[in-house]
Amino acid sequence: MNRRQFLLAGAAAGVAGALTFRPDDNGDAYTPYFEQLNRSLKRDGSYVPSMLVDLDALDENIKALKSTLNPEKDFRIVAKSLPSPQLLGYIMEKADTNKLMVFHQPFLSQIARDYPDSDLLLGKPMPVKAAERFYQQQGEKPAFDAQSQLQWLIDSEHRLNQYLALAKQLSVKMRINIELDVGLHRGGVQSLSELNSLLTLIEQNGDVLTFAGFMGYDAHVVKVPGVLKSPQQAFDESQQFYQASINFLYHNFPALKSDSLCFNGAGSPTLALHREGSVANELSAGSCLVKPSSFDVPTLAQFQPAAYIATPVLKKMAGTRLPSAEFARDLFSMWDKNMQQTFFIYGGNWQAEYESPRGLQDNTLYGQSTNQQIVNGSDKVKLFVDDHVFLRPAQSEAVFLQFGQLKTLRDGRLLDNWPILQQA
Repeated sequence: MNRRQFLLAGAAAGVAGALTFRPDDNGDAYTPYFEQLNRSLKRDGSYVPSMLVDLDALDENIKALKSTLNPEKDFRIVAKSLPSPQLLGYIMEKADTNKLMVFHQPFLSQIARDYPDSDLLLGKPMPVKAAERFYQQQGEKPAFDAQSQLQWLIDSEHRLNQYLALAKQLSVKMRINIELDVGLHRGGVQSLSELNSLLTLIEQNGDVLTFAGFMGYDAHVVKVPGVLKSPQQAFDESQQFYQASINFLYHNFPALKSDSLCFNGAGSPTLALHREGSVANELSAGSCLVKPSSFDVPTLAQFQPAAYIATPVLKKMAGTRLPSAEFARDLFSMWDKNMQQTFFIYGGNWQAEYESPRGLQDNTLYGQSTNQQIVNGSDKVKLFVDDHVFLRPAQSEAVFLQFGQLKTLRDGRLLDNWPILQQA
């Protein structure tokens, strides 16, 4: 082989090697489910970005929840993951529970008004001024009785002293639930000596404080790297500290013991682990019922997605043209067939992944936009102006709040509009 033949062979090998690493063509048409949904939205939709909740899928997830739960444990709905009063009411009825976990003071105030028979537990410690605002918004004769229906979460002796002062100032009696650090290390009581200080303070001020129970959130259990310990090991360790705290309470503060104490635990990812060996008497979950993509974990395999973003296509163009790089329009699609078409959608930059049609992708060179997001796809993507792009949210608690309402679906068709909870 002469030098020229060698160079040509090398160039051919280089091209072949480069082609080997070309992205696959991921494009496809709508699945039948989203094709029907697109038709429904084009017929009856508002042609603005919308959050959709499929009630059929939600019903199946509620059934999966009931089969996952230990029947001896109560169920508490995590309101932040399902932030719509109608959605919460729907699930409360279907799941047969009046227990909610609340993480935001405006949500707390609205839920207390909308569901005066509910049993509420704070999921994170509220600044004492936020707690004071809740009582100010209650009015003189509220239907919701905070003294018997609300548990304030306390993570430290300092915060408990703040709440004690507020209870005396307002002449109210406050139920106190103590946050236990069962391994997540996001705050809460980490030792029995800390616990002793809090329980002593509650016992000494029984005229204004009532001990309500413990809360131990264990989301870390399924996220601990396997090289450190297994999920079961992490779960067992979390339960050991929880049980030690209960034993300490019963042995050292028998006057605070009662049959009504709330020992709350779990969360969607760890719900299944609490089926056996859990010391909690009630379990909390919310996200699993709509299953955003960040909850695609083995412990939630029996649940299905029930929430999607739908947004119209505003513009469609051949190829991919970038500012000041118009010369590369055809080069982009030659390298990556998923750049053969460009779409601009209504809105964008949500915490979400493209769901249908398959093969859509962001253009990282062009950048993100909350106004008109650029989306690329191959020629296999049969998408036209006024069609809808469907995305699956990565989480529900923040993404739902970016939409003024939820559009509910039944049998793949639009059914109703449910407002979200007030945010301020």
